[in-house]
Amino acid sequence: MSTLYELTSDYTALLEMAEDADEQALKDTLEGIEGAIEDKADGYAKVLLELGKDSAGLDAEIQRLQAKKTAIANAANRIRTNLQDAMIATGKTKFKTSLFSFGIQKNPPSVVIDDDQEVPIDYLIVADPKPDKKRMLAELKAGKELPFARLKQTESLRIR
Repeated sequence: MSTLYELTSDYTALLEMAEDADEQALKDTLEGIEGAIEDKADGYAKVLLELGKDSAGLDAEIQRLQAKKTAIANAANRIRTNLQDAMIATGKTKFKTSLFSFGIQKNPPSVVIDDDQEVPIDYLIVADPKPDKKRMLAELKAGKELPFARLKQTESLRIR
């Protein structure tokens, strides 16, 4: 069986020679190519369905692994906190074992904001402005002309 690319090429060549060919031969050849393209399209659709199922399965597996990652990180934090609490409670804030060295140290200072509304504008970071594409789309659809934007209609394959 020919590939989809070969069938497309055959179809294009057949259309170009349609002016010179015998009408019945042209019709028979065209039906053969169309049937082959339809068979290929069916095969492609089946592959697309399987890939969609695989993708959905991977999404579920990603969510499962992310939940597992979160659970492991939470367990590690609990163990670290329990060890730190025990070290502080016993007064042993720095010691060595045959495998590891343990110590409680000060973290770098961090800022705690008590009231977001009271922060002066000098201390605010202004986000970079970005185009409001939804507004532009609505206005362009309504017939307004925007010199900096235009509507673009694309196409995509839909299989039902």
